[in-house]
Amino acid sequence: AGTYNIGGFNEWKNIDLIKVVIKTVDRLLGRPEGTSEKLITYVTDRAGHDLRYAIDSSKLKNELGWEPTLQFEEGIEKTVRWYLDNQKWIDNVTSGQYQKYYRNMYNLK
Repeated sequence: AGTYNIGGFNEWKNIDLIKVVIKTVDRLLGRPEGTSEKLITYVTDRAGHDLRYAIDSSKLKNELGWEPTLQFEEGIEKTVRWYLDNQKWIDNVTSGQYQKYYRNMYNLK
């Protein structure tokens, strides 16, 4: 029993992660590789900004034998593909209806 962290046993710098996502989106949309890299906007880091995120999944692996079934890049591709195939869902979430529902559901102003 207890709490388990679920991670992929790998670490990425934020900039490297966004480049993998962009490369995947460009490929799935049939764009030449690197087409969308120009969309990256560099900003001044805020104080205490995390340069990377990491989760230690060793307890989960050691106690339950769990390991990821996909390589990270495969998981990113499946995620990007899902978003590209579910434009209606994205439109609903970004239209403001979701935020309105959330505010009403939780009685927020």
